[in-house]
Amino acid sequence: MKITVVADSHKEFHKLKKVADVNTDADLFVHLGDGQYELIDIANLYTSMKFVFVKGNTDHGGMKEERVLSMENGLRIYCAHGHTLDVHNGTEKLLDNAIYHECKIALYGHTHLYKTELINGVYVMNPGSISEPRGKNPPTYGIIEIDEGLNVNMKIVEIEP
Repeated sequence: MKITVVADSHKEFHKLKKVADVNTDADLFVHLGDGQYELIDIANLYTSMKFVFVKGNTDHGGMKEERVLSMENGLRIYCAHGHTLDVHNGTEKLLDNAIYHECKIALYGHTHLYKTELINGVYVMNPGSISEPRGKNPPTYGIIEIDEGLNVNMKIVEIEP
């Protein structure tokens, strides 16, 4: 199973499209907020792809700010933008929520800084930002691959200029 993870596209449709173009083989495309309008446009272009979105602090409407995804293989994934979980000061609340919901993976955005780590048995990923990266980092997104044994491999991918 392949999951493409993006966050913080901030109205940069062309960058989000570039990620979608090279990941049409993904089983799931997760957007972690701050990009609802361009994701709607992308979802309309790629009707065969499955998309999941959580509301970020610059998004509007009654969308969910967190979601728990139950995959066909039994694996559970916690998704949040992170602004309501104070992720600028650490991932403790995010991790607590993931563990509470019995998730093996926790995904978040908001900080615009990419990170992958394994904490207390939970795979944690922030894919960074595809439009406004911080810390002199390039624009990035994440790929998660899960094999039949439920082994998780996470990687950060730079967007080609």
